Amino acid sequence: MILEIITPDKKVFAGEATAVTFPGTEGQFQVLNSHAPLVSTLGKGEVVVETSAAKQVFTIDGGVVEVLNNKVLVLAEAII
Repeated sequence: MILEIITPDKKVFAGEATAVTFPGTEGQFQVLNSHAPLVSTLGKGEVVVETSAAKQVFTIDGGVVEVLNNKVLVLAEAII
């Protein structure tokens, strides 16, 4: 799936991911390839991005995520 993590001032990550774990406001959840469409608010916490080569962790200060057609868009308030 294609993942983009964007803050108001820059694009933090753009690329292919195999799994992404989010700090949802109602609890942690994970998105995998071919996930059903979803829109959710995000709380303060870690976004864990797993690619075929490595794992990256971004700490966000809240935001929104949209999953649609194997594309994941994260609009984060800030990267801490």
